[in-house]
Amino acid sequence: MTSRRNAIKTLGLGAGVFLTADFAHAADRKESQFSYCLNTSTISGQKPGLKGYLDIASKAGYDGVELWIRDIEEYLNAGNSLASLKSYIRDSGLRFENAIGFAPWMVDDDQKRQAGFEQMEKEMEILAELGCKRVAAPAAGVTVQLDLFKAGERYGELLDLGRKTGVMPQLEFWGAFPYFHHLGQVLMVAAVANDPDARILPDVYHLYRGGSGYDGLKMLSGDLIEVFHMNDFVDTIPREKQEDKDRVYPGDGAAPMKQILTDIRNMGGKKVLSLELFNRDYWQQDAQNVASLGLSKMKKLVEGI
Repeated sequence: MTSRRNAIKTLGLGAGVFLTADFAHAADRKESQFSYCLNTSTISGQKPGLKGYLDIASKAGYDGVELWIRDIEEYLNAGNSLASLKSYIRDSGLRFENAIGFAPWMVDDDQKRQAGFEQMEKEMEILAELGCKRVAAPAAGVTVQLDLFKAGERYGELLDLGRKTGVMPQLEFWGAFPYFHHLGQVLMVAAVANDPDARILPDVYHLYRGGSGYDGLKMLSGDLIEVFHMNDFVDTIPREKQEDKDRVYPGDGAAPMKQILTDIRNMGGKKVLSLELFNRDYWQQDAQNVASLGLSKMKKLVEGI
């Protein structure tokens, strides 16, 4: 009886150790689910230059950056090489998480769409050389009401191009854009593509501005979202009149940030939280301070969920 009792006690101790380890791993997973990224629009008004963006993001403590293709092209047109930029990104210790471009791949006009795909392929090849594996894919150039079934077919073709180049398109929607502004639209396009690599790129401001709200995030799971644009909106301007320049630091506005981040966390998978602002008041301030403050505000919000 004594040996049996001791065996049970030993088993209980062992189970406790394993449970403790499991809880520790669970905590690690929760903490490591989010990484932090700086979209360089946030400090673009200060015009620090491409290397300046990287220096500022690295010094502030970000994990990665979102660079704009136009800034990369400006860097290359100035006589610099892709190899030098790749080395600089590597030496900065930052991941090149995503790129922002505006190729008109979704338009109805066949000639313009072909040119858009060619532009996207060229940009993807540049990004692949730089080690970036994602690119934003908004409905740039669209001027008429979209057929979402056709848009889904085109997104499927774009995903094929992404696999060919190694840079996957993240389907993006803009809240103030009349033709592609709602979470429901972007989800339909992704569903019509019927592709396991389909990804969407949401944004706190755009979800509000376009009337999507935030409860739809509860419907999503897994890796459908890899990058999420972080910002906030003020409640002193009517929703339909808000502009990109009105975005504020996450947590400084009226968005239900705790709900949003909880729902993103509950989706599972790794999520890149990227600070994307266009606030002209912030552009008048020290770029390093803006980047650092934005990062600290994001981390504080995550700590609160």
